[in-house]
Amino acid sequence: MSVTIDITGLPPERIAFCPSPLAELGNALHALAEPAHHVRQHAWTTATTAALAPCLADRLHEADFMWRSTRSDFLLPPQPRETLAEELDDLDLMDDELFVGAALEISCSNSHYGRGTPSPLVDEWARRRALDLAAARGPRQAAFVERMLADPTATRAWIRRLLEDCDEAFFADTWRRVRIQLAADARHKTELLRRKGLAEALADASPALSLEEDEHGTRIVVDKLVQGRTDARGSSVTLLPSAFGWPHLIALYAPGWQPVIQYPVATREVGGTEPVETVQLRLEALAHPMRMRMCRNLARGPYATSELAHAFGITAPEVSRHLAVLRKAGLLTTQRRGRYVLHQLDFSVVARLGSDFLESVLR
Repeated sequence: MSVTIDITGLPPERIAFCPSPLAELGNALHALAEPAHHVRQHAWTTATTAALAPCLADRLHEADFMWRSTRSDFLLPPQPRETLAEELDDLDLMDDELFVGAALEISCSNSHYGRGTPSPLVDEWARRRALDLAAARGPRQAAFVERMLADPTATRAWIRRLLEDCDEAFFADTWRRVRIQLAADARHKTELLRRKGLAEALADASPALSLEEDEHGTRIVVDKLVQGRTDARGSSVTLLPSAFGWPHLIALYAPGWQPVIQYPVATREVGGTEPVETVQLRLEALAHPMRMRMCRNLARGPYATSELAHAFGITAPEVSRHLAVLRKAGLLTTQRRGRYVLHQLDFSVVARLGSDFLESVLR
């Protein structure tokens, strides 16, 4: 599964790497709402949460569905600015239907995201759906959505004040700290794009980003546990580096929006680099009870096929079939000793499986 962005014929100058203060604020708010996702930011989330004024903390809780499970699309600006104020000014120019529709996406499980839905301001079905999803998240969220649908202009002003108050309370200092790193990363990716091409720049941004080229065209592929596609031909693609992003990789591909990808910087750590398909293959290989039992032996030492057949009371061909599945998933190492081929569990791969799986579902 993946999100694909068709960029056939798109000039390189229409692909931009650039940091965004609004996008980074959205990620910072997500880290405060879901600190368990962001163990690398534990010190920051703990200190910032402790220092929040109770009134601001309550307001953040009221609106946190816009950044808790995913980021509302308006938090990923396609034309980043130097300052948060400039990006908020751009938001003020967005019409109410588009802004409210983006704000009330609410859940990352929305199956209609890639197809688009009418604005809840003009469509009764979309209105009921937004109210139902909000009600499932508690009375505060339900009241907030009802207020937004009744008076979108006043609620948008409330959201802007909230983001400005966050900037004053904690984000301005945080942005001064991280913007240098993000600007340097964007310059490096831009130089890679210029000198070595888009494939190199994407690979450097994230192992989950790649470029596909064939007779049908050229596409950016975002390896995620979702299926989606969008067309950037005649438009642009913006890639936003994020210091608070890991382990998430966000792709904005809703109809009517310029594609935006937000990727985490500095993720060169153990785990989190395997494609979703590989993680799925390994989990499926280990789900079979006989293979799980075999792994107990294979973890303790090298075994030949005949030894495993004798140990588990099954035929050698059955053992071979199970070993083939484990080997295809990359979970085994093999070595030859004389006329015997010995198999053993690859500890380095198995040790990463938990972190690879967690990163895949949070990506």
